[in-house]
Amino acid sequence: MHETVTPLFSTYEVRKNKRQKAAFRQYLRSVADREGYVSHEESGSLGAVNVVVGDPATARVTYTAHYDTCARLPFPNFITPKNFGLFLLYQLAITIPILAIIFGGSFFFGWLASLLPVATETAALLEFMVYEISLLGLCILLVGLMLAGPANPHTANDNTSGVATLLTIMAELPPESRADVAFIFFDLEEAGLLGSSGYFGIHKKEMKNKLLLNFDCVSDGQNLLFCVKKGARPHAAAIEAAFPSTDRYTVEVLKKGYIYPSDQAAFPCGVGICATKRTAGGLLYVNRIHTIK
Repeated sequence: MHETVTPLFSTYEVRKNKRQKAAFRQYLRSVADREGYVSHEESGSLGAVNVVVGDPATARVTYTAHYDTCARLPFPNFITPKNFGLFLLYQLAITIPILAIIFGGSFFFGWLASLLPVATETAALLEFMVYEISLLGLCILLVGLMLAGPANPHTANDNTSGVATLLTIMAELPPESRADVAFIFFDLEEAGLLGSSGYFGIHKKEMKNKLLLNFDCVSDGQNLLFCVKKGARPHAAAIEAAFPSTDRYTVEVLKKGYIYPSDQAAFPCGVGICATKRTAGGLLYVNRIHTIK
């Protein structure tokens, strides 16, 4: 492990509030300066602040990762990149209890309102109003907790692993190759890919045909997946040659039939990279995301 990675766990593993993010960005830029790179920050929508190292406009390839931390959630994330049906079932398994809480809570508050000693006509109207207001309030509360609730302290895989990968590449890349690459550390991925989509909206022309390799959840699993978007398919052979399978891990380059929701989604030539596990039956999956494990 490169020395620049160690502080990610000792000091900067949680990057949720403004102070934590600002401290991390300062550290990140100090590493870039020490290694001889030029860096700057770019502000985007809803408070996103991306850190750009090098010049993506002239680079041959851009490496990316998101640095923000998600809120503490009552359930782990679970992704099956090659099985959309199972991925959808898991999302439904999460959504149904949430909807049950929202509607159940609304009916309960409406029922309490119906018990108030008021005229029948007024009681019916009051019950309906309380139901609607509580329904909206519970939706806002739950969404707010998922987006802006207390920080999840367990970020080793998502996405300290991606940040660590970029820092390692920055430090170990030969000086003669550094002009060919750029690095972008995206903010607000956990809030809906806001940092990356905002960046592409501003730099659409220069990034339209730029190969972009996005590292997200790359530390927990022996199967390395490269999820290649249509615009990046001409680079698939080069990726396969650069990342051959070894006795430690297998590599698979997927050109279609996959799902991996991360920052590469905003870019026509994006490639999402993740580490997965494999069941005895061959199912690839990413689990335990946002947990102590």
